Amino acid sequence: MNPDMTTNLATYSVVLTYSAMAVYVIAFISFALDMAKRSGQVAAGAAAPAAAERTVATVQGGTVVLEKVDTDRGRSGGGGTKFERVGMAMTILALVLHVGATVLRGIAADRVPWGNMFEFSLTGTALITLIFLLVQFWQNLKFLGVFITGLTIILLGIATVNYWVPVVPLQPALQSYWLVIHVFVAIAGTGFFALGAGLAVAQLVQTYRQGRPVSRQLRFMETLPDAERLEVLTYRVLLVGFVLWTFTLIAGAIWAERAWGRYWGWDTKEVWTFIIWVVYAGYIHARATRGWRGARSSWLALIGFAAVMFNFSVVNVFFKGLHSYSGL
Repeated sequence: MNPDMTTNLATYSVVLTYSAMAVYVIAFISFALDMAKRSGQVAAGAAAPAAAERTVATVQGGTVVLEKVDTDRGRSGGGGTKFERVGMAMTILALVLHVGATVLRGIAADRVPWGNMFEFSLTGTALITLIFLLVQFWQNLKFLGVFITGLTIILLGIATVNYWVPVVPLQPALQSYWLVIHVFVAIAGTGFFALGAGLAVAQLVQTYRQGRPVSRQLRFMETLPDAERLEVLTYRVLLVGFVLWTFTLIAGAIWAERAWGRYWGWDTKEVWTFIIWVVYAGYIHARATRGWRGARSSWLALIGFAAVMFNFSVVNVFFKGLHSYSGL
């Protein structure tokens, strides 16, 4: 590709990235306002319980029937506030811009856009947001919008400030179809781990507030699923992430044999990938066979996600190894 064209496409990619970040900020604010609105609705309902019901007279077969109707039904439930709807709309718009930035970066590089830390961050955060949106068809998890958009803003900000590099050809060891398979599955697994971390945080907050006086800041939690349901959702999401991460570990070993002539060499990146697998395997095992429920399992889930973030940031930046040239 013409060098000028490559430079222009890379520049447009950065512009779209900053545009996506600006829209993500709007989405984050909207989700935060939704939480505040829900808290206000709960407080209003608690202050005026008598207004929650009224008697309505209806005619059924010539007979007047008196029945009580819940006038607050759906007000703080799954229907969502206008701020939630704005947040979802802005998240979708931001993702469109985000995907555009990722595609332009890939076209400029003439390869898949995850050959270094900046590109991995760009693609990874897009996939985290996409998973968050797609999972709504399975379960209403819109209450995680403030967590997902906030995390995306932070990761994109760090990537554009600290990790951005010009488009350059891949190192020979990365010029393999395993780059497409291994890294993409790792990104997908990270997306599910991020979603599970958000659910684990919600479960811990829900557990904390149960049996205590409801603080003004946490009233919106009454509109969320209970702690037990959140813990079950966390487990199901992390189970998907664990399967993907298991494939990542296996695919990485196969690629290492092709590139370096051995399946395992105790490289720092390999070790931390295995540590993450062990933590989540321990989480699944403890919950399934040891009866770990509630806060203990959620804390273990958060330790796993902390290990994922440590692997991506600290290990990539400060530890030297065979993966250092790629930043992956």
